Amino acid sequence: MNPTTRLTAELEGDFVVFLIGFRINTLWRISAWLPVFRAMPKMLKELAEHPEMGLLGGRFAGLTLIQYWRSTEHLNAYAQSRQNEHLPAWRAFNQNARRAKGAVGIWHETYRVAAGQYETVYVDMPAFGLGQAGKLVPASGRRETAAGRISPPAV
Repeated sequence: MNPTTRLTAELEGDFVVFLIGFRINTLWRISAWLPVFRAMPKMLKELAEHPEMGLLGGRFAGLTLIQYWRSTEHLNAYAQSRQNEHLPAWRAFNQNARRAKGAVGIWHETYRVAAGQYETVYVDMPAFGLGQAGKLVPASGRRETAAGRISPPAV
């Protein structure tokens, strides 16, 4: 890739952006937050091994995990499945967090993104974010500007 090439991401169809993170409120209450560190790699490995579950990609940004999913149905099916890693880890976290009374906080946000209703640009970057979950294409023609990238193609 030419280091001055401007790229943008393409992802076919609708998708979901899921942000999840936690905050350590009481550092010395290790039993409240360490299980989260231990559980997450198992979940990510499971999802990587089973792309049919709908995870398109993701990455950590500090204590926040940014994920791209095919749909909310895929995300919710994984979250609620008794056969997968998430539900037992979530239940264990809730039990530990209740006993630790405020030692760790957790949050998540879910955004549905309609096909073509997003804009990205990457310059001098490896595949990153949505560009890693989808595919990178040259940011040329109508994709040269932010307005062009988020506008539907002319028919």
